[in-house]
Amino acid sequence: MSLRDTVRRLGFGRLALALWHQPAARLRTCIREGGPLAQRRTERGRLEMEQAAARLTPVPAPAGPPVELHLLTGRRFWYQTAFCLASFARQAGRPVHPVIYDDGTLAGPPRDGLARLFPDARFVAQPETLARLERHLPESRFPVLRERWRHYPNIRKLTDVHAGTTGWKLVLDSDLLFFRRPDVLLAWLDQPSRPLHAVDIEESYGYPRPLLAELAGAPLAPKVNVGLCGLDSGALDWELLERACRLLLERHGTNYYLEQALVALLVAGRPCTVAPAADYVTLPRPPEALDCRAVMHHYVAESKRWYFQRNWRRFATPDA
Repeated sequence: MSLRDTVRRLGFGRLALALWHQPAARLRTCIREGGPLAQRRTERGRLEMEQAAARLTPVPAPAGPPVELHLLTGRRFWYQTAFCLASFARQAGRPVHPVIYDDGTLAGPPRDGLARLFPDARFVAQPETLARLERHLPESRFPVLRERWRHYPNIRKLTDVHAGTTGWKLVLDSDLLFFRRPDVLLAWLDQPSRPLHAVDIEESYGYPRPLLAELAGAPLAPKVNVGLCGLDSGALDWELLERACRLLLERHGTNYYLEQALVALLVAGRPCTVAPAADYVTLPRPPEALDCRAVMHHYVAESKRWYFQRNWRRFATPDA
């Protein structure tokens, strides 16, 4: 096929995407992640981390009132959930009772591995979640939220955890590790009275700030990050979230950061507990990525290099 025929068949835009934009994006990602050799080491470390999760030993439960943590996970991420919870439990000095929401893929060894590590864990199966959503977020009234539930898994950290329930809940992403006692989180868990969130490396809402502020009816807080997110389930305005989703999608289309934008909207103009950025680090970089002096790391983007190659190993042995 001639170049002219190829251009005619694919269209110039699709051809440019295939021949320039996608390769250029892969090259930029490769450079950010340290080059091809570093990428191979990162993938090897990820596989080793997954294997090591099956050998983790339960953290002895100390005396004291338990803390409840909420995480959404599945077959692809269960081992990260295991290390996140194990590192939190070792540093907190409190019994940890996780509530783990199945994304529909957790059955079998992944679920068994998490149950072995945390005998007091409560697992919320996806059929249970769907039945609750049918009662409290029926598709007839919340068609956009339910469509996003099917096609945008991040929104399940809102819907699956909070819809149809009451009380304050702290939701954690799985790609976190804890290196010091998380005093801010423990204090909040003991007496929650306002939303809690982490701080992003840069503001990442995916949608225009003025539009989000207009929807919220209040100024937005800067750099809200939902790797740590504490909300009062019974206070969430699902009608507002449905309207916001519909408007944002109609005007600007889908975006990976929709869930973060919705949380920024929910907490706009409200006093919040903000996990200090110096202690609860989003996207750690050297020297902190190597020294691990902060309370917590959230390994997003290129910082997964340090996560998979090095830092999970600190928790791979019982006396770590």
